[in-house]
Amino acid sequence: MSAQELTARSDGLRRRRAVNRSMELLAWVAALIAVAILGVVVFDVGRRGWSELNWNLLTKQPIPFSFTNAPQGLANAFAGTLVIVGLATAMALPVGILVAIYLNEFAPPRIRNGVGLALDVLAGVPAIVVGIFVYSLLVVGGGGQSGIKAAFALAILMLPFVARTTIEVLALVPNALREASLGLGVPQWRTTVSIVLPRAVGGILTGTVLAVARVAGETAPLLFTSSLVGPQVGWNPAHALQTVPLAIFELSESPDPKDHARAWAAAFVLLLFILLASLTARWLATRSARKIAGR
Repeated sequence: MSAQELTARSDGLRRRRAVNRSMELLAWVAALIAVAILGVVVFDVGRRGWSELNWNLLTKQPIPFSFTNAPQGLANAFAGTLVIVGLATAMALPVGILVAIYLNEFAPPRIRNGVGLALDVLAGVPAIVVGIFVYSLLVVGGGGQSGIKAAFALAILMLPFVARTTIEVLALVPNALREASLGLGVPQWRTTVSIVLPRAVGGILTGTVLAVARVAGETAPLLFTSSLVGPQVGWNPAHALQTVPLAIFELSESPDPKDHARAWAAAFVLLLFILLASLTARWLATRSARKIAGR
């Protein structure tokens, strides 16, 4: 190889390294910008609601049209959110897992592709469209609003996330484990239940946590299914229940600055919940990947 060829190759190598370092630097800058934006949002929301961030927010009921300094909170909204999101999870989780098991373990390719496309489309449907659908299906002529109907609307939003995440996790389980079990004469359904699912539990929990974080802040479906509520704390899902997103929406339209501060405080608590849920999902995903890899 001539000296000119060596020089040209060396120059090309230096150029590729320079481009590689530039791209890495741009990626770092983009990541820092994203984290900075999140930090600014969390800080600003917390600053605006700091005056109302206390135990009263979680333990006291709101007092409509109050002209006194009596302590107020959003206990009814947090209780209603727990009930509705809990019911939505109970509805979406088993259906999503069963759909994922069928598609990944039993369905032929044509059905797998068709149902997978349907899940992708369902994941992209706007929340307000789901709210209008449930309103026309269950609320109109069906006895009015209730927490169960609100939970059904949120479960529709959760279903594709749970199913898709479970499908991806089941696909990571090595086929050698399935083949070894089937080679010993174990039926396919028992192989799935006893061999495949236990190794994918962490990933399924990850999808569930992400789905809960996804719907915890939804307002549009709740406006149509569970918005005609009073200030009392309610736990009966047969009646309409107040929720945190809906309370934030209502308080933001109040002329009272204290109501605005209470709305910011509730938004800050909701943000912290979503951050905690995301971190938990990340930890569960890492733990599940290590378990599947056998480390």
